[in-house]
Amino acid sequence: MNAEISPSTVGGTARAPPSKSYTHRAILAAGYADGAVVHDPLVSADTRATMRAVTAFGGSVALRDEESVLDVTGFDGRPETPADVIDCANSGTTTRLVTATAALGDGLTVLTGDESLRSRPQGPLLDAITADLDGRAESTRGNGQAPLVVGGAVDGGAVSIPGDVSSQYITALLMAGAVTDEGIDVHLETELKSAPYVDITLEVLADFGIEAEATPEGFAVPGGQSYAPTDGEYHVPGDFSSISYLLAAGALASEDGLTITSAYPSAQGDTAIVDVVREMGASVDWDREAGEIEVTSAPLSGVEVSVADTPDLLPTIATLGAAADGTTRIVDCEHVRYKETDRVSAMAEALTKMGASVEERQETLTIHGGESDLQGATVDGRADHRIIMALSIAGLVADGTTTVDGIEHVDVSFPDFFDVLDDIGAAVRY
Repeated sequence: MNAEISPSTVGGTARAPPSKSYTHRAILAAGYADGAVVHDPLVSADTRATMRAVTAFGGSVALRDEESVLDVTGFDGRPETPADVIDCANSGTTTRLVTATAALGDGLTVLTGDESLRSRPQGPLLDAITADLDGRAESTRGNGQAPLVVGGAVDGGAVSIPGDVSSQYITALLMAGAVTDEGIDVHLETELKSAPYVDITLEVLADFGIEAEATPEGFAVPGGQSYAPTDGEYHVPGDFSSISYLLAAGALASEDGLTITSAYPSAQGDTAIVDVVREMGASVDWDREAGEIEVTSAPLSGVEVSVADTPDLLPTIATLGAAADGTTRIVDCEHVRYKETDRVSAMAEALTKMGASVEERQETLTIHGGESDLQGATVDGRADHRIIMALSIAGLVADGTTTVDGIEHVDVSFPDFFDVLDDIGAAVRY
């Protein structure tokens, strides 16, 4: 499917979708527990993969109240051997988090997914389970990528793992480590990138009654613990990765202001987008207590931004840079190349096609906004929800019509994205 976006002025009120990161963790945490009621989850292609995994391990997940509540019955820290292969589809988060779950089982679990997922690195986590925890974790092709075969009934121990490939490895080990006999000490071999995502994990673990902490060497979680949220319930906050597209829309195309709701403070690193948009020159007022952000467009200026801890913001910041005066330089972005697609290359290629002046290096993406004149074009969404949404926002201020391919993939994190765009006044056909 395609979407056609024409120059538009947006305004009114838009509700942010629930956080994908928190939803994944809450569903799996409820699976590790006897069960829990998860309120306001993001129900998307990715989070459905985590629901399938919990069910495969012996739990169950049921939607009620028009998908605003999940009733999760857990497997109480003791995953059964799945009766079939677990299909993680396009969800790298699901794959990594439940790889550690599978390592707790007496039998073997097979994990796979679509073509994109089967190209993503899992090797460091497999090595940690095998070499450090005496479990079994193998890539069927011997290349550190899915399909994976995992088991071994690990009891815990000390793990040494790089911190600059994926923070999800650390999340997976901490979540599983709480229900082992010995617990797990994670020693980081390199500086941790995407650190706020581990902060999210620690926050969710605490909400489910699990003790875990940062240490001088990395992180640690004692064993022998039980997952149990207060009153058996958990509430998912709004998603700042998704809020970033709405903020960008307001910063570029809202003369009278756009109000974004469900924007409550949390451990999400992507809250940094509020400061980025404000630094670039837009008017931004965040009422944290009410969970509302009001953003109004203004002439934007380029900035330098590190995405070491906020990789999902790169497409949004690149779009803003293409419409700003001066130069926007996005640094520390090599790890952004290992997402659903190489997002650095994808944004460089698409924005160049739209008339932006872009320089791509392995760890940097530089956009010369002052030398750019955005024009409508047909651009490839790369079957990547974040690329699709960022390029659609660029279409709001490009001269002519921008056609974005593959829009069905927004179902991964923001299923009604184009409905929301239409509601706030964007000229969009899909």
